[in-house]
Amino acid sequence: MEMIMEKVADVSVVLLPGGNLDASNAKDFKRDLAPVLAKNLRLVFDMSKLQFVDSSGLAVLLGCLRQLNAAGGDLKLFGMTKPVRALFELVRMHRIFDIFNTREEAVSGFVN
Repeated sequence: MEMIMEKVADVSVVLLPGGNLDASNAKDFKRDLAPVLAKNLRLVFDMSKLQFVDSSGLAVLLGCLRQLNAAGGDLKLFGMTKPVRALFELVRMHRIFDIFNTREEAVSGFVN
């Protein structure tokens, strides 16, 4: 999965690829994201192009959050489409992840 990453101060903003994050590509997503997680403690995922997430996709996102938290980092999300946001609320993931409407809000969500 091709991801575009940009640095904003000490925060890395990752544009997740469009389409789905599900059982068909969750393993590839996790593999492609491993070097990003290893080099960055403050990550923001731009989810604006993601149209669907299933339990496998949620598991990978949760794994990213746990890995970053264990290393003293954090993960913020922003730009969720309505269907993805509805799923996060349905399974109560919105209580686990910090979710913002805009990139600026997500980046400034990190307290120095």
